[in-house]
Amino acid sequence: MSIKSSRFVSRLTRGTLALVLAGGRGTRLKMLTDWRAKPAIPFGGKFRIIDFPLSNCINSGIDQICVLTQYKSHSLIRHIMRGWNTLNVQRGDFVELIPAQQWVEEESWFAGTADAVYQSLDIIESHHPEYIVILAGDHVYQMDYGEMLAAHVSAKADITIACLAVPLAEAREFGVMTVDAECSVIDFVEKPENPVPMPGQSDDALASMGVYIFSYDYLAEQLQRDAALADSSHDFGKDIIPYAVKHQHQVHAYPFNEQVAGENAYWRDVGTIDAFYKANMEVLGPNPALDLYTPRWRIWTYQEQLPPAKFIGFGGEQYGIAENTMVSGGCVIHESHIEHSLLFSNVTVDKHCDCREVLALPDCTIGTRSRLRRVLLDNGCTVPPDTVIGEDPKRDAERFHRTDEGVVVVNREMLGQSRRYLPSVGMPASG
Repeated sequence: MSIKSSRFVSRLTRGTLALVLAGGRGTRLKMLTDWRAKPAIPFGGKFRIIDFPLSNCINSGIDQICVLTQYKSHSLIRHIMRGWNTLNVQRGDFVELIPAQQWVEEESWFAGTADAVYQSLDIIESHHPEYIVILAGDHVYQMDYGEMLAAHVSAKADITIACLAVPLAEAREFGVMTVDAECSVIDFVEKPENPVPMPGQSDDALASMGVYIFSYDYLAEQLQRDAALADSSHDFGKDIIPYAVKHQHQVHAYPFNEQVAGENAYWRDVGTIDAFYKANMEVLGPNPALDLYTPRWRIWTYQEQLPPAKFIGFGGEQYGIAENTMVSGGCVIHESHIEHSLLFSNVTVDKHCDCREVLALPDCTIGTRSRLRRVLLDNGCTVPPDTVIGEDPKRDAERFHRTDEGVVVVNREMLGQSRRYLPSVGMPASG
């Protein structure tokens, strides 16, 4: 049965608490997470990754949100305190930060995603939720959780898992499930070596998006059961969900076939540098799958008050061109060629530079006559004049980090620059 009643969905969302898991190490992003949590990484010109699941909650009518933090959380906490403290607390709305409690064992961090929620169970219970939406804080997408919640209730499910088809070659990085004709999950394997393809689609597998809905009483019962098991890794994908499927609990899949802001479903796990770079470059297209400009599904964030971007000395034949480029507030671009690039806040490009496929995070300066090709500049980099990056793979690999897909990553340490405090991002080093 399809339930479309906005009044019914509104009643469900008012009784729902969202838990955003934002404490992972993000080791596959290498130097981008040396000084910040993965959800705090800038994305899309002015946002941070965590703004996407948080905005999904607000746009879905879920106004009670807990963010569970752990590693390198300073810039993440600062961002949330600055940008997400405008909810009406008198009405019972909030974005609450829950640091790692370390209550179970003094010298241990969260053992897994389920353990993170278990250690915060008393705080969660104090909000008296009827339903729990569990979200990864490090995925980029636009999704109405209200419709998924309605499907969960309609199916009388214990667990509902959002899913979508991914190429079989990529499915090893996700939880892969098999479903029957009623979308009941009959098998679930976390990060399988040999993913099972979808019936009739030999090139795709059905993968978990890391978005789960639980009925609260069921969740509390399963977390307490799992916490008592010495041989459990205390993880939703590895333990909680496979146990529920094996014991024939009501586990349902919710196919993510469409989104409020467009016809095609958009979801990206930006867990590697190449995936992160590619997802940012995707927003530059004329009709991007992730539409940051739609008024129907806004992405909310915090950004300091900055002057408009300024272009100086443009109009020449060789320099003074900006094609397929997104430029954020506070940027100053002198007479240069900028093509298919994304410049975050407070980026300066000096005269006669040639930048193509450049992703420059906040507070970078690109010196006069520099040539950059397929380069990712981390926060606060000052590229010296006459620097050439991206044209000689061997030379680039000696000085910087070069990915499998040829993206050259540069941070201040590689340039021999100090880890100074960056005012615009509010933290030292690569905030």
